[in-house]
Amino acid sequence: MPLSFLKRIPQKLLHVRSLIDLRSQSFMDLKVLVSSLNDFASLSLAESWDNVGLLVEPSPPHVVNTLFLTNDLTEEVMEEALQKRADLILSYHPPIFKPLKRVTWQTWKERLVIRSLENRVGIYSPHTAYDAAPHGVNTWLAKGLGACTTIPLHSSDSSHHPTKGCYRIEFSSCCAESVLSRLREMPGVSLIAIISARVDGEEQTRVSLNCTQQALLQVMALLSQDSPLYEKTEIISLQKPPLADTGMGRLCTLKEPAAVSVLIGRVKSHLRLPHVRLALGAGKSLESEVKVVALCAGSGTSVLQGTEADLYLTGEMSHHDVLDAVAKGITVILCEHSNSERGFLLELQQLLATHLENKVQVIVSERDRDPLQVA
Repeated sequence: MPLSFLKRIPQKLLHVRSLIDLRSQSFMDLKVLVSSLNDFASLSLAESWDNVGLLVEPSPPHVVNTLFLTNDLTEEVMEEALQKRADLILSYHPPIFKPLKRVTWQTWKERLVIRSLENRVGIYSPHTAYDAAPHGVNTWLAKGLGACTTIPLHSSDSSHHPTKGCYRIEFSSCCAESVLSRLREMPGVSLIAIISARVDGEEQTRVSLNCTQQALLQVMALLSQDSPLYEKTEIISLQKPPLADTGMGRLCTLKEPAAVSVLIGRVKSHLRLPHVRLALGAGKSLESEVKVVALCAGSGTSVLQGTEADLYLTGEMSHHDVLDAVAKGITVILCEHSNSERGFLLELQQLLATHLENKVQVIVSERDRDPLQVA
């Protein structure tokens, strides 16, 4: 179309057209997007020591058109995100972990925060929430082993108790009414059952109640005023139910045993790596059969420790932990920390595009890489 023709179009019409084009683009409000990300993998699944969720938030309102995925947010990756006009960076590892006492140009992590805010780019990190999720990093890593069944090495529990309160208290009394009237007035206490029962040939009232951590001491202080009643009181700690297929690490049982050499090939292919590090278990060889694999993306020492398996697969382990595993006849494959995680981003890209109903553009960093290489 010649420029002379455009000059003849009224400016108001061009402005309306630009608004139509803008509205036809897909985007989400940041708060809505973060809520949706939390629904994809609840932050309650993350370890207590972790720093997850929205770490840097531009002043509202903030609209997200492009969601940028990376395993590690380095300064080089930040530059890439800005060049690709990202509105929100999802960094698997949290770039802010230890508390910042100041935000200056002094350190690279402080500079990340400054550049993020200056360019109105949010930063979100899921980290161990994605480790535990049933559709997360460890489940993806297990796919590289071939056909197998998997269960978490350490199950995640529900964020809520199945009933109100986290303790159940049960006691019997021949004169429970006075105690019950005071219990009913206590916050955090809910009566479950009050039934008549014969105890030691005497008619008594059997009481079951649930209470919160805060109310427990108050309830016990009340019951302690009656020594025989207090001595026969039972306290049960209510456990949160485990979540199916959710938790840290995976214990994988191969449908068909495979030689160590075969599994090395599968892992290298899955992670797109030219090499891995290998420590053969005592008495084992490359042709030794493997039936059970324990794995953990990233640093697996604390998660894998004490697990019975033929092979450990993780990113990194300490020298002495490798020696301990080898002495027990367990073969160890190490892929470097982020190499055991980064490949998940391509699968995550598809998962999030579907979860977010293609309302935002989801792209993966091309500059993100493990800092270690073979020289």
